[in-house]
Amino acid sequence: MKTAPLRIGIVGSKFAANFHVASYRNVTGVKLEVAGAFSRSRENREAFAAKWNLKPFSSLEELLQSVDVVDLCVPGALHETLTVQAANAGRHVVVEKPFTGAYGPGAPDWRGDRADKHGLLQEALTSTRRMIEAARKNNVKLLYAENWVYAPSLQKEVEILRATRGQILWIHAEESHSGSHSPAYGDWSLSGGGSLVGKGCHPLSAALYLKRVEGEARLNRPIRPKTVSCRTHAVTRLPSFASAGFLRTDYKDIEDFAHAHITFDDGMIADIFTSELVMGGVHNWMEIYANNHRMRCNINPTDACTLYNPQEKQLENVYVTEKLGTKQGWSFPSPDENWATGYPQELQDFMESLRDGREPQSGASLAADTVSCLYAGYVSAQEHGRETEIPLIA
Repeated sequence: MKTAPLRIGIVGSKFAANFHVASYRNVTGVKLEVAGAFSRSRENREAFAAKWNLKPFSSLEELLQSVDVVDLCVPGALHETLTVQAANAGRHVVVEKPFTGAYGPGAPDWRGDRADKHGLLQEALTSTRRMIEAARKNNVKLLYAENWVYAPSLQKEVEILRATRGQILWIHAEESHSGSHSPAYGDWSLSGGGSLVGKGCHPLSAALYLKRVEGEARLNRPIRPKTVSCRTHAVTRLPSFASAGFLRTDYKDIEDFAHAHITFDDGMIADIFTSELVMGGVHNWMEIYANNHRMRCNINPTDACTLYNPQEKQLENVYVTEKLGTKQGWSFPSPDENWATGYPQELQDFMESLRDGREPQSGASLAADTVSCLYAGYVSAQEHGRETEIPLIA
């Protein structure tokens, strides 16, 4: 008997939507088709659909009637509403990072940097619970699109942890670059926060994931986060900051630097750094210090290729690596950036989990722990780095 393909509907038409469609086309062993896309902008959805030879759906309702899986490539402020709507229609949902968050009351004069972070934590937790409950009630899966979990370098550490039953003592990780692609980023009511949320979710989710893997290998239970101590700074909004024009600075009310120190329920620790202050491309790495090994995971850049280019213009039509800034001089081109950052592997796991009726490696529980850590981190930062309990969602 032939199995019908899983039908995927993309919501969104910009940066994430493009690499999601490209990654679906690398999935093997699972029958699927990207059925079409919806964006609120008619011009954007028709251009995106034409680029990828997809059907442009004229409404979200039309898309929901035509697919099995809804893939949300939209700003985080829309994630809860669209997830609940898709789940209530009986559709599985791929939710890009950040999974959800706290976006304020919608008042034009509201500012996230001045809001009480205790209230934002509760808002983020409530939003997470509503998403999880909608999926549970309708018997659909939430697939948390955290690509760091699937990056080949991180998966090699997973293999080592499972083979050796090593104990992770300390994780040290960072995601930084010179500013987000998204025009929504910079306004808390659209992005749910700054560097801590927008970039910190990547290394933080990966650290939480590795401790889960370790716990399941050694203790037959996941090791989960317990407390966070955090500091945030808005460096590019300081009166003393002297812009030289190389960093994005049009931020309304978000931080552009954060450091979160996490303790786990086994007493071990992780330090997550994230910022908008780094030139020269994306700076994504994680170092794991265990009781029986040490691993450094370079996601971007890597030195698989090392290039010297004496003239900018001659590479104007050649992609080198994300957020590089200039192609002149020495650089580290990524042979396959999507693969190195885990995008195709992520969607491969998601599609297999739907085919096989199992949980993905990156699902609702990991997403919930990440949201709890991030917004407890804002509470800590508001209180000048005080150690703060992380209220976990069971």
